[in-house]
Amino acid sequence: MKRLPLRKFSLVSLRDLLVAVAPTAVLVLAACIVAYVVVDPAPPRRVVLATGQDNSAYEEFGHKYAALLARDGIRVELQPSLGSEDNLQRLIEGKADIAFVQSGSTSEAQVERGGLVSLGSLFTEPVWLFLRERDAHGRKLDVRSIPQLKGLRINLGPEGTGVPRLFRQVLDVNGLEPGQLKISALENTPATVELLAGRIDGLVFSSAPEAPLIQMLLQTPGIRLFNFDQADAYTRRLPFLTHVVLPRGIVDLGRDIPAHDFHLIAPTATLVARADLHPALVDLFVNAATTIHGGTGWFQQQGQFPSPRYTEIPVAPEAAKYYRDGPPFLQRYLSFWLANLFDRLWVVVVALAALIIPLSKIVPPLYVWRIRSRVYRWYGQLRAVEQALENAGGEHREEAREELLRRLDDIEQRVNHISIPLAYADALYGLRSHINFVRQRVRVALAPAQDAP
Repeated sequence: MKRLPLRKFSLVSLRDLLVAVAPTAVLVLAACIVAYVVVDPAPPRRVVLATGQDNSAYEEFGHKYAALLARDGIRVELQPSLGSEDNLQRLIEGKADIAFVQSGSTSEAQVERGGLVSLGSLFTEPVWLFLRERDAHGRKLDVRSIPQLKGLRINLGPEGTGVPRLFRQVLDVNGLEPGQLKISALENTPATVELLAGRIDGLVFSSAPEAPLIQMLLQTPGIRLFNFDQADAYTRRLPFLTHVVLPRGIVDLGRDIPAHDFHLIAPTATLVARADLHPALVDLFVNAATTIHGGTGWFQQQGQFPSPRYTEIPVAPEAAKYYRDGPPFLQRYLSFWLANLFDRLWVVVVALAALIIPLSKIVPPLYVWRIRSRVYRWYGQLRAVEQALENAGGEHREEAREELLRRLDDIEQRVNHISIPLAYADALYGLRSHINFVRQRVRVALAPAQDAP
């Protein structure tokens, strides 16, 4: 008898296992793709940040944010603007994703209409009122209080900066009408040129001290900074303001600039975003804000900023969680994109659990059925031989006998070439014994007449 090659037998049929697992794998993969892409999409790689005017602190800080986020593969597109109010409008209209906005410049209606959230306050923006020491006629300008500005030429900047609205409130609490001043609306740089040329008497900024124009004017002869001696009273009348002190010598210790402490009033710069900004980007921006604004400064202590306080806009839940618990656990040890991938995998895990648990009960029976079906389908052939045996007889017994035995030999030959795992070999040997059993029946039932019992 021909010996069967052992290579036809194995412990597991990889082909049948793959076929049995394939439908489950396809369903699981489809569920993972849907969960990954639709349920929690990946953060965009481009973000529009509305900053401010040329040579402003907003512009300077915008470049710092762009440089930090570029390390994590996020391109921050800086969008110049007039300032705070212009930025707010850009957010509401969807022209920017995130922007610098000054406290006190937003209303509840604007926040609700634009769907805006705060990522935290970043730094104080003192109101800098720079005045010439002498007017165009060479007369000394001795301005000690806001009412003494009456009749002077003061630049407040364009309406979109937020400074005109802020300073009008300052004038109002002092009992002055804007019409009692000669107000202009030049942008910061041309206004500074006009001030130095003597064509205006003063200008108002509201900016962090890092702004180049602020630094220059603090050290320019003939230009002096107004001292808000009543700063505490302003903060009571206008709650969005805080009282800050510019220390003596902070600009230049060697030259003793300024020569004494200056009391200033200051709103707070806030990082404001649209509510649909991706949560992962919220964490990334707050983390960048901590790096950029978290140190000591002229008006702040270590760790004072960024902060969820000092803002009238509701803080985004992700930002509040960051301030409470620190950066997400994975982002402390992994790159941004890798941490974001693992953070989003929990959605995939839920999808996998929802499918794998029930489908795991289907795969084993399906695998067993595929293996045993190779054996069981030949029982149909055996049954056909038995039915032919029941109909055989008469004068053609010999031809029928030879035909049925030939069919059985053919079945046995094909069965001998079945590849089946060793764990199911008992079914194969059972089939072969049943083939022999039917063969014996054929031989006995269709034996030649002289051999019949």
